[in-house]
Amino acid sequence: MPLFAYKALAANGSVTTGEIDAADRPEALRVLDKKGLQPVNLRETAAAVSARKSSGSAKAKAEDSDRSKPDAKEAAIPEGPIKLKRAEVVLFTEELSDMLSAGLQLEPALKSMENRQELGNLKAVSYKIRQIVRDGVNFSVALKKVSPSFGPLYCSLAAAGEASGALDDILKRQAHYLKTLAELQARLILAMIYPAFLILAGIGVSIIFITVLIPQLTALIQTSGGKMPLGAAILIGASAFIKKWWIVMLLTIIASLIFFKAWKDNDANKPAWDRMKLKLPLVGPVITSRFYVQFLETMANLVGNGLPLLRALELSRDATQNRGLRGELDKVIAQVGDGRSFSKALIRNGAFPPLLIDMISVGEQTGKIDQSLRRAAERFDKELDKSLQRIMALVMPTVLIIMAGLIGTMAYLMITAIFQTISNLN
Repeated sequence: MPLFAYKALAANGSVTTGEIDAADRPEALRVLDKKGLQPVNLRETAAAVSARKSSGSAKAKAEDSDRSKPDAKEAAIPEGPIKLKRAEVVLFTEELSDMLSAGLQLEPALKSMENRQELGNLKAVSYKIRQIVRDGVNFSVALKKVSPSFGPLYCSLAAAGEASGALDDILKRQAHYLKTLAELQARLILAMIYPAFLILAGIGVSIIFITVLIPQLTALIQTSGGKMPLGAAILIGASAFIKKWWIVMLLTIIASLIFFKAWKDNDANKPAWDRMKLKLPLVGPVITSRFYVQFLETMANLVGNGLPLLRALELSRDATQNRGLRGELDKVIAQVGDGRSFSKALIRNGAFPPLLIDMISVGEQTGKIDQSLRRAAERFDKELDKSLQRIMALVMPTVLIIMAGLIGTMAYLMITAIFQTISNLN
């Protein structure tokens, strides 16, 4: 009976090698499947191969000739990284998490997505990821290599899911997060349509004031021989300054934006920028709340699937993108590594809210820390939704007040100057 050498992935993600006796390759694959192993590489040993070659060299040559021809599917796959739309990333995540939850292993799930007809670019992404995974590379590493659209957060969460054996749960929550983010952006765009029209109208009115009305008002006041009001003088001076220096002002703004982008993209300045974002009004609380939700959900999945607390904290830290918050987690990890409990490490850190610490402390006392973490994540998710609703509710009134103040001030100064000119003529 032929002897097959194999390289396969075990259920815990480790790579195993060995040899099995089987009548043919399909039977060898069935044997590996019964053992719970996902084959990465399966081939006959040298003795079996030499025997088969001696008995059928002509057939082997024909098969080698066929294999040398490029596969049509492989030829259609674009080279290099493949960029995906956000909707495609969400679809890929949902499809893969559903198939993994149904009991399929990673490679058959990717193969099934690869054979779908309506997935577009996802067919090529699934094919490339499957080829890399079959070589024994982790799924998270394959995501980084195939497409930059998945992003560091996505890949870090995928690595955490692989380590805990809860990849399907992690992907399902990531799909929910991406859909929530897309819905938020859609709501923001919808809410900004009316303010955008107001801003454009305000800019148009300001241009008319500066180029048409103010010069006419200046000529009228000079003709009447009256004294120019202070408000009108300020408005006319500002108009003359803008007309003379608008190119310099525009270039200065563009240069400032370019400099700021270069500064925040510099690796040395990213920690400072991340800390500044946490202190911004309205935006900072949203970033912090989103971190709590993601951190608690990831910890609940990792701890609930049997990972040690310290390892779960390290993986959750790697999945945190804000460097300021990642530094706080580093302090917590150091204290937990020294033997302190999770809740006491959070208390000594001082950067986490008391409600979160209390719920974790209850979980430690009852021995159900994963359930406490999940309940805390749901609580902070509700708080995050309330914060986002408040921000959306403040956008339109804020824009209306600013535009009303700007246009109203200019109109008041113009009308005051016109009435004083009329009184001078009388």
